[in-house]
Amino acid sequence: MARVAVVLKVLPSSVEIQPSQLLEKIKAALPEEYKVEASGEEPIAFGLKALKLVVSMPEETEGGTSKLEELIRQLPEVNEVEVERVHRMS
Repeated sequence: MARVAVVLKVLPSSVEIQPSQLLEKIKAALPEEYKVEASGEEPIAFGLKALKLVVSMPEETEGGTSKLEELIRQLPEVNEVEVERVHRMS
């Protein structure tokens, strides 16, 4: 089964939430067919840092990335989720 890599920008709901804490909560919320392949931080403004993620998921997922976005968006620590790119993995 082919997989895709989804590049996401996740904005926390407040500046008190550290990207490393948010990453652990996201990893715990994802089903086993989704895997965080890479992560990093991106400064936004006034101490707010976005969490940048590369998540691999099955290519044949119905609805594309919407399920992944909803899984992350439902966390109370998350304010916004933005898909930046989607690539097919070989």
